[in-house]
Amino acid sequence: MESQMQDQPLSPSRDGAFSIRAARVADFEQINAMTNLPGFRAGTLRLPFQSAEQTRKWLENLGAGTTSIVAEIDQQVVGHAGLHRADGRRAHSAHLGLGVHDDFTGRGIGKALLLALIDAADNWLNIRRLELMVHADNVKAIGLYEKCGFEREGLHRDYAFKNGRYVDALTMARIQLI
Repeated sequence: MESQMQDQPLSPSRDGAFSIRAARVADFEQINAMTNLPGFRAGTLRLPFQSAEQTRKWLENLGAGTTSIVAEIDQQVVGHAGLHRADGRRAHSAHLGLGVHDDFTGRGIGKALLLALIDAADNWLNIRRLELMVHADNVKAIGLYEKCGFEREGLHRDYAFKNGRYVDALTMARIQLI
């Protein structure tokens, strides 16, 4: 796959083109607003009402082993994704996560973010194993991950408390075969 890490449109959306670029600390307010949306938050371990200041500090303190990207339409952040490389004897692996703004799901943004991280891992960072956890009730995300080569590796029962009940989570991974 050709590198898609440039700041240029990757795929058209219904409302126009979106682009993928590196996240900036200056994006903190838009990222915070997006991650506090109920649909976005439902797929994460975030608690409601996290402040913009918390998001700003988090972005400022991302480590050297972290790749953080956003999808943008008309200068509005509509998706965020990142991968964090492990260190030591697990330096060949990275954990990833992603989410899309509630009003922009179903437009290929999540797939574009995921493919950009896979490209970075495979072609630039020499990461062999990508891993993630996904709530077992997030059928669309699981389908996307499986289409992109991730396989189910395990089930964590009653993993997180969400909407007044416990939900299971799946551990999934994609191993680059050389």
